[in-house]
Amino acid sequence: MRKVPLTESLRIIGRGTRNWVSDRPLVVSFEVTDACTCFCKHCDHGGPRDESRNLRPSDFPRYMEALRPCVVQVSGGEPLMRPDLTEIVRNIQSGNGLPYTILVSNWSLMTEQRYLELREAGIDQFSVSLDFPDDRHDDFRVHPGLYAHLEGLIPKLAALGHDDIVLNSCITSENVGEINAIADTARAWGVNLCYSAYSARRTGCRDYLLNSPEQLDMLNRGFDRVEQRRDGTNWIVNAPSTLAATRRYFEQASAPGCKAGLRFLVVTADGALQPCSMQFGKYKLEDRARMVEEFTRDNKCDECYVSIRSYLDKTFPQLLRENVREFLSVKAR
Repeated sequence: MRKVPLTESLRIIGRGTRNWVSDRPLVVSFEVTDACTCFCKHCDHGGPRDESRNLRPSDFPRYMEALRPCVVQVSGGEPLMRPDLTEIVRNIQSGNGLPYTILVSNWSLMTEQRYLELREAGIDQFSVSLDFPDDRHDDFRVHPGLYAHLEGLIPKLAALGHDDIVLNSCITSENVGEINAIADTARAWGVNLCYSAYSARRTGCRDYLLNSPEQLDMLNRGFDRVEQRRDGTNWIVNAPSTLAATRRYFEQASAPGCKAGLRFLVVTADGALQPCSMQFGKYKLEDRARMVEEFTRDNKCDECYVSIRSYLDKTFPQLLRENVREFLSVKAR
């Protein structure tokens, strides 16, 4: 994946340091809609929802000024369902390279024109969900033709050379045997890959957890092979420490010590703050400190190890070592 230019990297590091010391979030995830084009088996979103109370593009600067994150995720539901998404992205940006902005999407509605528009508006990274390296992806997401759409569009956009597309593969009991086949797909399409871990907390369904020694063995063999294939590029986005922690999460069926609400948080489509997308207590923007005090300080939840958490479940020096080494550059964008 492309390296972040030097001046932008220094701004991110500077703000990250200040936020860590002052207990501001490093990452904020704006769930800009609850509606979705898919009905994924491992998700509690799907189909149309009431959009009448969604934040407007002009609402976002107030959240950015109050929270001042280093990194923003723009997600949903399916964010591409919002016709004003480009305007939302522009209102998130500060004009000085901050925040580093990631669009999390299933790409069912992505086109080349929309990709270029969003990139120009300020999206730094396009995170695209992929559960299987073939048409089983359609079945898992209940969206016929989705895999063929991705297979046609992603290599075409990757060939433009911006190096900003990352496949995100959530590991479940259904696809744990496909870890390296999905890596092969990312290589073939010319894009990068990030693994995340399924949590039953979202839907209550434990069937997609790794529930047997055989499945854990497939996970470990898959990650062993991934580590052997790792090279000098950022093709595998997960740091070795993140893959190791993902193994522990599945082996122990838990991951204590979560800092949701403090190091990261969610802004819902209607503007409420939540500690994460799977903790549903809502707070006003002005009550973030109370959310940290009531939830984070005594948080006992150990039921997930999703991507946004896995990046931040580390000491600040470790975060700097792992991310600066991979992404700092003197190259212009």
